[in-house]
Amino acid sequence: MARKLRIQYEGAIYHVMSRGDHREDIFLDHHDRELFLKTLGEACAKTDWQVHAWCLMRNHFHLVVETPKANLVEGMKWFLGVYTSRFNRRHKLFGHLFSGRYKTLFVDGSGNGYLKTVCDYVHLNPARAKLISAKGKLLDFRWSSYGEYLKVRGPRAPWLRVDRLLGEHGIPKDSTAGRDEFEKRMEIRRCAEDGLEFAPILRGWCLGSEAFREELLAQMTEKRGVEHFGAEVRESAEDKANRLIAEELKKLKWSDKDLSKHRKGDPRKIKIALRLRRETTMTLAWIADRLQMGTKTHLVHLLYWQGKEK
Repeated sequence: MARKLRIQYEGAIYHVMSRGDHREDIFLDHHDRELFLKTLGEACAKTDWQVHAWCLMRNHFHLVVETPKANLVEGMKWFLGVYTSRFNRRHKLFGHLFSGRYKTLFVDGSGNGYLKTVCDYVHLNPARAKLISAKGKLLDFRWSSYGEYLKVRGPRAPWLRVDRLLGEHGIPKDSTAGRDEFEKRMEIRRCAEDGLEFAPILRGWCLGSEAFREELLAQMTEKRGVEHFGAEVRESAEDKANRLIAEELKKLKWSDKDLSKHRKGDPRKIKIALRLRRETTMTLAWIADRLQMGTKTHLVHLLYWQGKEK
């Protein structure tokens, strides 16, 4: 089956949207939404993503994400797969949660207002869906990053980056005055919205200048027909995993050969495995083989008992 071409490059910004299978709910309660955000945070830790905006609706979500490394595809595979597993486990369900492949819109991050447009679209989504009363405020909707922008820096999720959007709003500093100005501008924009500015987000594949569009088209022409995008990734997931292993081995004053000299369940190996699970998207089978810890099943057993001891 033909698949839509996924272009990845370092520093890319995407508007990502995905709906529930058959447009069914992907969040049944607030605990699901909290679980989704927890999983998103873990995905950001593994991939180094920077999130500029997000919004969780009943049967779909919006995400504006910047990828310092060219790793949207592998990150989304882990993220949506893990959330689906956790959702199904929690509700005693099985099968697909999301409908087909997620949709992406390339966003021009040149600082010329395109990021502002797409983030405002995401933050105004609850108002367009009439989830906020006419007399209410955007802040009344809890499940978007808009409210996080109005908080002081400390309580915010570390993976939410606010400086670029504030800058495109002409707000130079993440301060009390800056956050108040942001809220004021968004409420004014909410009242003035006619939807015309957001039409390219709904119908297009790219939001940016003509030069930006031409660069993307050139990349698509070059990569058309290629299923895997590993060649252009400067630091793939496997590269990152091997770099982390090298760091841990250096601390232990071990070489790669020393991995075979220590038993499969050596606590030091388990510590490395836990870091790889926390900071990369590598599979249990790959980790078990790379660290010479036996089979994937044996590694699962070791990690389970490590968790029990904690």
